[in-house]
Amino acid sequence: MTCDSVSNLISLYYYGELMPEEEDRLETHLAGCAACARELERQRKLAAALDQRTATVSPLLLDDCRADLMAAVAGGAPRMAGQRKGPWTLFLEALASTFSGMGRLRQPLGATVLIALGFMAAKITPGNFASIRGGAFANRGVSTASMTPDDVFSTVRSVQPDSAGRVQISFDETHRRVVEGRMDDQSIQRLLLAASHEENPAVRVESMDILKTSAGSSPVRDALLNALANDPVASVRLKALEGLKPISTDPEVRKVLAQVLLADDNAAVRMQVVDLLVAHRDDSVVGMLQSVMQREDNGYVRLKCEKALKEMNASIGTF
Repeated sequence: MTCDSVSNLISLYYYGELMPEEEDRLETHLAGCAACARELERQRKLAAALDQRTATVSPLLLDDCRADLMAAVAGGAPRMAGQRKGPWTLFLEALASTFSGMGRLRQPLGATVLIALGFMAAKITPGNFASIRGGAFANRGVSTASMTPDDVFSTVRSVQPDSAGRVQISFDETHRRVVEGRMDDQSIQRLLLAASHEENPAVRVESMDILKTSAGSSPVRDALLNALANDPVASVRLKALEGLKPISTDPEVRKVLAQVLLADDNAAVRMQVVDLLVAHRDDSVVGMLQSVMQREDNGYVRLKCEKALKEMNASIGTF
């Protein structure tokens, strides 16, 4: 692996996005190339500096992106400026997709559905949503006074016509809500803590980035520690590490850091853990680093540990 190819891969390596075999080749090169090792350190410092910058982003950007995704899932195209689709548009498009492959039955069934939809349109009022069953409407008691059409997304699950000319349509509705508040607002903090467990890695990264400013809170500290120890995505673990920096002298934090140093499969995470541990040295650090030297197969992490042990006048010659 050449220095040029390493330079192109360092950013991916830092965020844990390389394939295992690529990572191994890059680490082997880093262990023997001081110039590339310095470049990795430079990019690490640059990433840390960029994390300190604040970008002005519309608070509705994430909501708009999610709305576009929901529109696509519900059967419509991404919303375009000036052409925003309401739930009925998405509902009708989903129906069109459902009936598009039914061959010769398409026209009579389509006519039946249109009659049913006309009946629905005449009956549904702004204060009620209804479920269709046998031509009758059951009031679900959901008020729409505070909703605009784009706050509701419908996904058709089944369409079942019968011999009497009626149709039963089963569909799910997703209602979007937007809340605002400060981090000291308990409701906001609960939502952020819930976001740290979402399936979407991007949401977990965003929640870690905000929660890291309140690491002194016990629930937040526990969320950061849980993410560091258990999250499968390296970028989430790196964000959690940033949040733990101000409280890295806490005994519970140092205990988790030690476990992560020995168990995490991402070299960038392990390198940052070493930095946190040696920034506040105690008697346990020497033995911890010596244990790492016995089992660490990453050359760059070994160099970090070796440097720290030398600075503490500790033995490294027995490995």
